[in-house]
Amino acid sequence: MACVTSARDALSGLWALAGLPAEALAFTRLTGHDPVFPSTFAVGTAAQSTIAAAALAACELGHWRGAARQQVSVDMLHAACECTGWFSVDGRVPDLWDKFSGLYRCSDGWVRVHANFAHHREGALKLLGLDPATAQRQDAEEAMLQWRAIDLETFLSDAGLVATAMRTFDEWDASQQGRAIASQPLFTIDRIGDAKPLPLPALGDDQRPLEGIKVLDLTRILAGPVGGKALAGYGADVMLVNSPHLPNIEAIADTSRGKRSVHIDLRADHGRSAMDQLLRDAHVFVQGYRPGGLRDLGFGPEAVAGKRPGIVYVSLTAYGTQGPWSHRRGFDSLVQTAMGFNHAEGGRVPRALPMQILDEATGYLIAMGASAALHRQQREGGSWHVQVSLAQTGHWLRQLGRVEDGLAVHRPDVQAFAENSESGFGALRAIRHSAGLDRTPARYGRPSMPPGSDAPSWG
Repeated sequence: MACVTSARDALSGLWALAGLPAEALAFTRLTGHDPVFPSTFAVGTAAQSTIAAAALAACELGHWRGAARQQVSVDMLHAACECTGWFSVDGRVPDLWDKFSGLYRCSDGWVRVHANFAHHREGALKLLGLDPATAQRQDAEEAMLQWRAIDLETFLSDAGLVATAMRTFDEWDASQQGRAIASQPLFTIDRIGDAKPLPLPALGDDQRPLEGIKVLDLTRILAGPVGGKALAGYGADVMLVNSPHLPNIEAIADTSRGKRSVHIDLRADHGRSAMDQLLRDAHVFVQGYRPGGLRDLGFGPEAVAGKRPGIVYVSLTAYGTQGPWSHRRGFDSLVQTAMGFNHAEGGRVPRALPMQILDEATGYLIAMGASAALHRQQREGGSWHVQVSLAQTGHWLRQLGRVEDGLAVHRPDVQAFAENSESGFGALRAIRHSAGLDRTPARYGRPSMPPGSDAPSWG
């Protein structure tokens, strides 16, 4: 197996790609090494380096605003445990997977189906000729055995559902989408409009680095909410904006820590008007909807930059902006399967990575990218567009190398890093943030609350 990239080298690469001052890297302390979880992939390095990048980028923006630089310390085991997304509510650990989600044998391979949302589950079962009201897992298994994996992937995807055939690395690399991902950088930060530097209040040494920054978080499934949670931990005023007609996953109890939580329906005139009002004072707009979805509603990157010159707009996709899958929906588990990770980790018996590291690492890249683009906006003016994708993060994870005997380690007790807090969902126990800011520790100033708990106002 290839030698694993060190976490410090991985962080240096992220930092250089973001265009941030190299001297800030001296203010990091990284401890631990892979393997920390049972995996042949450097999941600990991926967790530690992206979390350190997010925290250090926030601190560097704080330094630009007048605060002294401060040390950022991240332990690899703690970072990896945080990236499991473990939590409990009132002592109950939710089952994060629907009984129909997961890998299925086909006539010539495997396919993974994501059925956590009722409309995805029911749609897939109906297309397979099954009654969602009575179907059991065994019925779905028998139905999928009649299909070739690629044919079933295409059939379900063409219907707007979410499923992917399991590929090997070689098969992914040879595919048109694999080649498109390999040709792109891990993330991009591009200027999309002219504007003066937005006025930001000066920052004292006793203030968290993102205090005074307002963030609109229009994301639902893991990567985006993780990024928004990190920004809130570093002091930003983050407003989670949910649509009243779309479902959520139970992880919202964890990922909403530190955020306001509002309902806005962008399909309605009053919803679009409310969003326009919020944009007047916002500094960052993060969205993870299907490609083109918000553009169709008048809130694509160029439109938002026109409404709020100087904005940092962050776009999250599953498979990037190039290639035939650029408009395809996807989730971490599906991207792992499509890109070859499940095959590489398990061989003839597929094996998932020990956490949804593509989601988690991408979430911290969102936080890093937002702070880096704000830093650039303060230096140069302009409106900026940050773009990340789960597949590009997956490609980067592969480049970190493979871990010798990584599967021999035991899964650690993640609760060693848990903390208790109250929430609008019940008594919450979740993993505390793993980035230690020496002078202004990260914290969540607001409890996580159900969608619609707050008014759509910065007041």
